[in-house]
Amino acid sequence: MNTESSYFIHPTAVVDEGANIGQDTKIWHFSHVMPNCKIGERCNIGQNVVVSPGVILGTNVKVQNNVSIYEGVTCDDDVFLGPSMVFTNVTNPRSAVNRRGQYAKTHVGKGASIGANATIVCGHDIGAYAFIGAGAVVTKTVASYALVVGNPARQIGWVSEYGHRLHFDENNYAACPESGQEYELKENHVQRIK
Repeated sequence: MNTESSYFIHPTAVVDEGANIGQDTKIWHFSHVMPNCKIGERCNIGQNVVVSPGVILGTNVKVQNNVSIYEGVTCDDDVFLGPSMVFTNVTNPRSAVNRRGQYAKTHVGKGASIGANATIVCGHDIGAYAFIGAGAVVTKTVASYALVVGNPARQIGWVSEYGHRLHFDENNYAACPESGQEYELKENHVQRIK
């Protein structure tokens, strides 16, 4: 744990020695932050959250209540993890078989949002600014800016960095209605152009 008190830890939270916590981060009721994890600056770790060893969270990551972030998960800056969403880290778990050395990795890209009660099956990365709908079950890699919903999750469109659905014209151009940011769809990939 950091020696400076540049972050907030609720009295009911447990932060193990060896956890690295960034400045202005808040860790709320009944959460457990384990050793050898790294939590960036200005993160918010909600109630009843577990952050396992080896987990890396970037700056300004928002983790809502009842989320367990298991070893093998990394999140870039500005990621939103919705209430009770689930990461897994073993593809074929069995109580009687120890698979600790076989954890599959999952990376969540910058600005991505994962909705309440969604499940991310391990080994599948989430692209930057992707939006995973509430209750979705992700069983494959998700492209940047993709909007995915359902069980199993399927892509139904694209979203802007502000989280609005993008409607591309005949020239494969779209603008975010809130920010005015401009996007191009090319070869089934979206990129921000302005």
